[in-house]
Amino acid sequence: MEKETSPSLPWYKDGLRFKCTECGKCCTGPTGFVWLMEQEMANMAAFLSISVDLFKRKYTRLREGRYALTEIKAQNHACVFLKDKKCSVYPVRPQQCRTYPWWKENLNSKESWEEAAKTCEGINDLAPLVPYEKIIEQLSERDMT
Repeated sequence: MEKETSPSLPWYKDGLRFKCTECGKCCTGPTGFVWLMEQEMANMAAFLSISVDLFKRKYTRLREGRYALTEIKAQNHACVFLKDKKCSVYPVRPQQCRTYPWWKENLNSKESWEEAAKTCEGINDLAPLVPYEKIIEQLSERDMT
C-alpha cells in the first residue's frame, strides 16, 4: 500500500511577520489599479453619503471593462482616499487593500517578500507573526476579486 503524500507547503509555512503601521506607502507609488467590485463601490458610496453613480464619476476610472480607484498623479499617484497618510474610507476599503501584503506576487518567494518589505515598513522582524492559516485565508479572499 502506497503512503499518501500531502502537497508540499510553501516557503512561508511557518508564518510571516507583519503588522500594518498605517504609513500609507502601499497607497502611493507607481501607477497601478485598485480594482473595485460593485458591492465595494456601494459600501464606499454609502460611507461617503453619496450615490453610487456620483461615486463612480468622482472616484473611479474604467479600465479593461472594470472599475478602479483614481489616483492623484501630482501626489506620487496616491490613492484618491489617502489623506494625511491615512485611508479616509478605511472601514470600507476595497478587498484588494484589505488583503495587502498577502498577494501572490509578494508570496512567490522569500525574495519577493523581502522586496515587498523594502516599501512596506510593516513587514519586519519586530512585527507579530501571522500564522500560515491566516495568510492562506487572506490569499483566498484576494482570489475572489
